[in-house]
Amino acid sequence: MKVPLLDLKLQYQQHKIELDEAVLKVVESQYFILGPEVEKMEKAFCDYLNCKYAVGVSSGTDALLLALMAIGIKPGDEVIVPTYSFFATAGVVSRLNAVPVFTDIDPITFNINPENIKRKITKKTKAIIPVHLYGQSCEMDKIVEIAKENDLRIIEDGAQAIGTQYKDGRCVGTIGDIGCFSFFPSKNLGCYGDGGLTITNDPLLAENLDIMRVHGGKPKYYHKVIGGNFRLDAIQAAVINVKLPYLNDWSAKRRKNAELYNNFFIENNIAGKIGATEFDENNRVLLPQAVYKCYSDSAGNYHIYNQYIIRVQERDELRKYLTEKEIGNEIYYPVPFHKQECFSDIDCGNSKFPVAENSCSTSIALPIYPELTEEQINYVVKTISEFIIK
Repeated sequence: MKVPLLDLKLQYQQHKIELDEAVLKVVESQYFILGPEVEKMEKAFCDYLNCKYAVGVSSGTDALLLALMAIGIKPGDEVIVPTYSFFATAGVVSRLNAVPVFTDIDPITFNINPENIKRKITKKTKAIIPVHLYGQSCEMDKIVEIAKENDLRIIEDGAQAIGTQYKDGRCVGTIGDIGCFSFFPSKNLGCYGDGGLTITNDPLLAENLDIMRVHGGKPKYYHKVIGGNFRLDAIQAAVINVKLPYLNDWSAKRRKNAELYNNFFIENNIAGKIGATEFDENNRVLLPQAVYKCYSDSAGNYHIYNQYIIRVQERDELRKYLTEKEIGNEIYYPVPFHKQECFSDIDCGNSKFPVAENSCSTSIALPIYPELTEEQINYVVKTISEFIIK
């Protein structure tokens, strides 16, 4: 049985007519950059995320870069980031000649550990970028408290967490100063190329984001600040406008698939409980745990499982075995930032990052897309069980 890591064709076939009509409408209008479709999308996200301002941008990476520019990050400023994330989280900091300051993560959520943030703050620290990794919220109450005590800005990296809610029902991205999202095709809400979004409740930051999105010009050709070409294509916005109404349903299906995985792993006696952090004879596979649940079932999505991540001691061997059995898998992420060659000039002092390093060497992503069948999930677990018990 073949089980791809992701099959976008299944989603497309279900909504083909709507999507094709939306794209054709843009082509016929010949209005390809920003315009009515982008404005419609921005308004829809203000309603969906319950925020005041939304600015569509060219990618999730550009959303982060633009957010840092909008809060005034300058060369030499320090920005605290988790050492375990997609490269863009730290890369955008260095692109502004600022300094990414790496911190370790929580062993259950894979998210930045607030206690580690406190130890990294200096007189040069200007901002924190908490990453809501794999679709689950960071511990935002503690992060906000730390930021207020030290007069720091918060840029939320929600690239993998569109629609994720914190434990009090607030959508991630609305809790800090600026929230950033990605519409890369493989995301829970993906477009037909690159696309992203920044959101804020601050009118001054919204103005900065809007102006800097178009090279810093307002009015056109008159520049008081330097921005960039961060404009969103109308076709990408049109695709998102079609897909957004289905997002909650897709996220619910991902949660259901995660629940099936967890149950099957436990039934096969290779995992003892959800959220274990140490390997032993009862926990040969460490399962992810949805730590934050909303205050009511009607509140929405407390975890959207952009990825379903397990940890296994013989990870590389398991990956080879799964690939041979035609089961899609991926490693997010094999190398933490503090070990990346391009950051070798950053002095981490005596800092240790044991949780991140362990995650890099033991974690593996399994298929979790909404169209996945129970039979396929069972097959994946049975195959892993065969490998572990061999």
